[in-house]
Amino acid sequence: MIICKSPSEIKKLKKSSQIVASILAELRKHVHAGVTTRELDQLAEKMIKKYHCLPAFKGYRNYPACLCASVNEQIVHGIPDDRKLQNGDIVSLDIGVKNNGYYGDAAITVPVGEIDPESQKLLRVTKESLYKGIEKARAGNRLSDISNATQTWVERHNFSVVRDFVGHGIGKNLHEEPQIPNFGRPGFGPRLREGMVFCLEPMVNAGSYGIKILDDGWTAVTSDGSRSAHFEHAIAITNDGPLILSEL
Repeated sequence: MIICKSPSEIKKLKKSSQIVASILAELRKHVHAGVTTRELDQLAEKMIKKYHCLPAFKGYRNYPACLCASVNEQIVHGIPDDRKLQNGDIVSLDIGVKNNGYYGDAAITVPVGEIDPESQKLLRVTKESLYKGIEKARAGNRLSDISNATQTWVERHNFSVVRDFVGHGIGKNLHEEPQIPNFGRPGFGPRLREGMVFCLEPMVNAGSYGIKILDDGWTAVTSDGSRSAHFEHAIAITNDGPLILSEL
């Protein structure tokens, strides 16, 4: 069942989402050659405490960190470690918090120094595909209209949408109904209504959409070793159109 939120609940969700956005903005400043993903995780944890929030990911199904940091061919759920980022890398940063009983969740992919043109295109198209999906998040549309808009944009640019992971509802729980694939035909699924709150999060591979899970049980990587990018926003459906909660 999809839970529609009241205006007061959306206000609380926006507060949580704005905290996440602020943390991501600060983390972005610290992405450079030589920094480790563990150091980025430590910074994220300090900031979560500064905002008097709880980390949404740490301890969730025994996940060991506050931040998911996925480098190059890693798609999502990369566990921070002592790997040093290098010029030319890309790193996806995904973080969530719980504030006043409500969750925020968002992700960005960041270049490390100068990156090659194909990686630049991958980041640009992935972010654009997120906004193509957001444009379809309007009362009266169907859920799969979001999915189709994302997929269409990605494939138009000869990239692949990951099919094993999905967006989701969010509220008093980090993951709520519905699941929101980033692919599919338009015109299917629940009709969108005012008060629905979703996390839309395309994950896009430069090669095929196949994935593998590493032995840590968390880190998803591309099956062909190609690079992957990930962007995520929390959005609310209003009668005036989609409201992006996690945009500063």
